[in-house]
Amino acid sequence: MEERIDRPARLGELLVQKHCITPEQLEKALEMQKKTGEKLGEVLQKMGLVESREVYEALAEQLGTPYVDLDSYVIDPRVVTILPEKFCRQHQVVPIGEEGNTLIIAMANPVDVMTIDRIRLMTKREIQPVIATPHDIEKTLNAYYGVGESVEELIREATQESLVLPEEEEELKIDQLKALGEEAPIIRVVNMIILQAIRSGASDIHIEPQEDQVRIRFRIDGILHDVTSTSIRVHPAIVSRIKILSRMNIAERRLPQDGRFQVTVDNRTVDFRVSSLPTIFGEKIVMRILDKSTLLLDLDRLGFEEEDLEKFYRLIQHPYGMILLTGPTGSGKTTTLYSALNFINKPDLNIITIEDPVEYRLPGINQVQVRPKIGLTFANALRAIMRQDPDVIMVGEIRDYETAEIAVHAALTGHLVFSTLHTNTAAGALVRLQEMGIPSYLIASALVGVVAQRLVRKICERCKIEFEVYGNIARELTYGEKDRVTVFRGRGCPECNKTGYRGRIAVSEVLVMDDDLRALVLRNATEREITEKACAKGMKTLRENAIRKVLRGVTTVEEMYRVTARV
Repeated sequence: MEERIDRPARLGELLVQKHCITPEQLEKALEMQKKTGEKLGEVLQKMGLVESREVYEALAEQLGTPYVDLDSYVIDPRVVTILPEKFCRQHQVVPIGEEGNTLIIAMANPVDVMTIDRIRLMTKREIQPVIATPHDIEKTLNAYYGVGESVEELIREATQESLVLPEEEEELKIDQLKALGEEAPIIRVVNMIILQAIRSGASDIHIEPQEDQVRIRFRIDGILHDVTSTSIRVHPAIVSRIKILSRMNIAERRLPQDGRFQVTVDNRTVDFRVSSLPTIFGEKIVMRILDKSTLLLDLDRLGFEEEDLEKFYRLIQHPYGMILLTGPTGSGKTTTLYSALNFINKPDLNIITIEDPVEYRLPGINQVQVRPKIGLTFANALRAIMRQDPDVIMVGEIRDYETAEIAVHAALTGHLVFSTLHTNTAAGALVRLQEMGIPSYLIASALVGVVAQRLVRKICERCKIEFEVYGNIARELTYGEKDRVTVFRGRGCPECNKTGYRGRIAVSEVLVMDDDLRALVLRNATEREITEKACAKGMKTLRENAIRKVLRGVTTVEEMYRVTARV
């Protein structure tokens, strides 16, 4: 009789055994893995079925390697910096302790024998690998390599070296400004501000001159946070450095300017869009961070409720017509548009976009950058595109009658047109087009649907806690059915920088045009009338979708009130 050798359980089987996923979900993930060629754990995370921690705990069990939660592990600060920072980030490793002559190394891939051998040669020590998530490793490196306080230290050093503006501010020559921006301490200050912003997950960096200081703030998850401040005297040197990077005119300090540059951080390329604005105390700089690695182009994960997602899928597969996205600046409209284009992008379609600016480059799609200074406006570019045999057109924003008119005619002549408008609700987009001067009969014929959206902050999963709300709030959340209801919030932890929130997700309302709504448009109905009719036909408002996310523990009551209006 042959001896049976037990094979180690596969990752998917372990996750099923741990009740992290169902057998049906595993089957779907394996099918997707065959198409993409990615690792199963990555596929499951992209599908939103498991957290990174669950995958790595299962991997640890599969490999027989200890799993370490670095948040709760007491790390020896003397050993963390034994290895060079660049090496640690490149190979996703961090030393966390020692036992005699043995170094304990947290690794994302503990079976990487070549990396273990290199660490052994570099340290002349024995190595004991343990497994940790890449996110926890990166966070530990950020903490122990001094990202937190180094900006303040570098600014202090720059100020001490007198890299400051003399009293005769207006008399500064171009070569003096250039010299200020090329001094080593200032280069290190700007580099560290950029590095800290990227690793904090910031979307924007604000450098704001005040009367006696410069305030530096990062926008993280849609909210501005103070990072540090410094003497106003070092402000010209910081601005000059950023202008040199962005190829802006360093001598021009009276007029607004725009520029851009690109950096490579932690083995990924990040684009920066820079804007300067003269204020009474000097130039205010805002740097928009365009990190391609964080761009989510999967419609399933943007935050649409299931029935709204089905409606949106139907809309974007129309052969022609206009689809509008509405919402304020920073509400995720561009990401949703890119995700829609990415979904319909096929070799047999000619897709052309007109943007100001082109934020992310999409493979297989022809993208046009608007340049108003030389006459390449949205309207002029759209006219030219109509002669390029397009199937799908994306207009970054409809700002005026001329652009709206051409876009509407494009939708009526067999093209699928995507664009954005700055209105608060989906129904408001129809009224806004009428206010621009577009005839009601053209709007009724061309428009196939409107999506209004906002971004709400998600509760941090690491510190989420339950609590009860009572009275009016409970009745609003349950549509008058209950006087008390259980909701969630984040207590605040190192994972979320004590904010209680981590990441953002969209809340939306999807208005699909039909004959009844077209009849309302033709008789110039009000925004409220259109909204009421759409709701009667099944549209869920922004507030209603936000309530669903509050009750599911995705976001908080405070976020719901912050981004949605009572309808």
